[in-house]
Formats: sequence, structure tokens, C-alpha cells
Amino acid sequence: MLKGKVAIVTASTRGIGYSCVETLAKAGARVYMACRNLERGAEKAAALNAQGYDVKTVYFEAYDKESILKMIDTVVENEGRIDILVNNFGGTSPVNDKTIFDTDYETFAKYIDVHLSTVFLASQAAIKKAMAAQKSGAIINIGSVAGITPDMSQTAYGTSKAAIIHLSKMISVHAAALNVTCNVVCPGMTATEAVKNNLTPAFQEFFLKHTPIRRMGEPQEIADAVLYFATAPFTTGQVLAVHGGFGIPTPVYGDMLNMKNKR
Repeated sequence: MLKGKVAIVTASTRGIGYSCVETLAKAGARVYMACRNLERGAEKAAALNAQGYDVKTVYFEAYDKESILKMIDTVVENEGRIDILVNNFGGTSPVNDKTIFDTDYETFAKYIDVHLSTVFLASQAAIKKAMAAQKSGAIINIGSVAGITPDMSQTAYGTSKAAIIHLSKMISVHAAALNVTCNVVCPGMTATEAVKNNLTPAFQEFFLKHTPIRRMGEPQEIADAVLYFATAPFTTGQVLAVHGGFGIPTPVYGDMLNMKNKR
């Protein structure tokens, strides 16, 4: 399906990013695992290569803007092309990223900057240095349900992910004449180490109470959506929420489950 294609996936040694690497490689792409910890990346790449896939590593540090540009340059120098770019990086601090009342501006600005810069710089460089000349390419940005539905906390994270959605639509319009697509996958609560380590079991249970499909998503389910966008040259500017139906029913959905026969 993707034989002969070159892909980059950022923040990809675990969770959703790793599943994207594995899925794109299984589809035939040569995948660059862009990561900060190159030792861990090399171990992961070696394990996938032992299965017959084609995976390499390249340095990526979300908080180092020069590394984002160097990542693109390195892949172009090595391969002469970039066909797929998955901007997967995302992070926040539940301790510091709270409401408008108790989030300091430095925290807010930090997460706005890092989320937007990783998408903007990598996308701009990939288009200008590879995709424009190829007259083809697919950019897939990983958003979040937090960027669609306002939360009771995560002011910076949610705002930055909402901005990524709009930026992606802008890219899709600007790059359309080059046959370059740009789409967004917005996961809901997904069974990753980050979720398990940063969200309490009580909060996880509370969140899933309001999710019609009463479970977390699996990283593979997010990767499947990424694979679709990577192979859909007539689909662009779209936002695909992979969230188990979160936010679709009435806002009091979780509580009404116990009241449905008591009207």
C-alpha cells in the first residue's frame, strides 16, 4: 500500500506514535521514528526491522526548534523525499495546566508554543523541502478531543490542540495545489502510558462514564485513522475524532444512563 513511501512520525517510541510507526511500516513505508531518546528509538527500530519492516531513527526534541528543522533536513538528505509526516507530539502538566484562574501565563505560553511550533515548523519544512517538488504528500496532525470540547482544566493543552485543528485546515487550503493533504486525528482517552501515569483511576472511570463506547481507545485505533489519511489523496482539511462517541450525546449522558427508566 505504501511501498516506496517515506514517512516521519514524531514522538514515536511509545503510545500512539509507536503504533503509527508500526502501522505505516506494515503498510510498506520506510518510517523514520523521530525521537528524543535515540537509544530507545534504536531498540524499537531494531525490533521492527527484525520482523522485516523498514524503520530508522532521527533526532527530534519538541522544545528545540532547530532539531525540528534538522529532522526534516536529515530525512530529505537521506531519502530525497518525504511522503508522510505525522506530527504526534503532545504534552501537558495536569498539575500546572488547569483553569483560567489558576494557570500562569508562562505555562500557557509554553504549551501553546511547543504544540504549534512542532506542527508549523515540521509541516512548513516538509512542504518546502520535499512535498512541493514531489507534488504530493500527506500531513497528519494528532489533535485531541480536548481541542474540540472545552474541559474543566487543561486550558493550554485544549487551546493549543484547537489551534492545531485550525492550522491544519489552513495548511490543507494552502498546500492543495501541490497535491499535499493535511488532516487531523483527534483521540479521546486512549490507553497509553501517559494516560495511565497522569490521570487517576477515579478520573479515568468518570471520563469513560460519559463515553458511549465504554472503554478507552487503543493506540492501534488511532494509528488506523492515520493510515487512512496517509492513503487518501482526495481527503483534506478533515478532523476525525476517534473518541468512542464522547461529546455526541446529551451532556448529562453518563448520569442519564441510571435515569432512563425513571422519567
